[in-house]
Amino acid sequence: MLNALKIVKKDIKDIKVVVNGAGSAGIAITKHIMNIGVKNVVLCDSKGIICEGDARLNSEKAEMAKITNLEHITGTLADAMKGTDVFIGVSAPNIVSEDMVKSMNKDAIVFAMSNPTPEIMPDLAKNAGARVIGTGRSDFPNQINNVLAFPGIFRGALDCRAREINEDMKVAASYAIASLVDDSELCEDYILPKAFDKRVGKTVAEAVIEAARKSGCARQ
Repeated sequence: MLNALKIVKKDIKDIKVVVNGAGSAGIAITKHIMNIGVKNVVLCDSKGIICEGDARLNSEKAEMAKITNLEHITGTLADAMKGTDVFIGVSAPNIVSEDMVKSMNKDAIVFAMSNPTPEIMPDLAKNAGARVIGTGRSDFPNQINNVLAFPGIFRGALDCRAREINEDMKVAASYAIASLVDDSELCEDYILPKAFDKRVGKTVAEAVIEAARKSGCARQ
């Protein structure tokens, strides 16, 4: 998302994001992007928009409702996507239509990560006006793969004998991954390094060690 925002020339503090999928992945992603600087996030589950005060929410979703959906909108995923800049899907296949993408803001970013079938296929999202599209699949551009993060995060944490893996370390890892795509290379179909890019693990580990030391949780 950091690099996609460079392409569409939008500030992370000004964008509106919808995250579909409120399980462990969706909640973790929402917390992480808010730590990086996103202010306005709407979180959805299979029943629709999560809103504070909804009696059906479990304890985890109720906690998220306190910090997301600041406008207290209600309705379906289609309602949530109207006027947004970024869609992040960790949910189910084929649940986003072209019309839903068309309802997003100009130069929308779509990360449809349901596997093996994304929430919307990249060609349909592109036809509907999305500017940057990523999926979890290796046969489409911009594969969003957690293998870019976790080996380097753990390598860094182990090397400095960190007491924990804190938010500063995870944010540092994100910026490290983004830094491996030079501005001269950055384009709609290349916003993050490939899964087997040998630079990734070392670069992420170094960033994590520095963040651990600065935050005081490194023991060596």
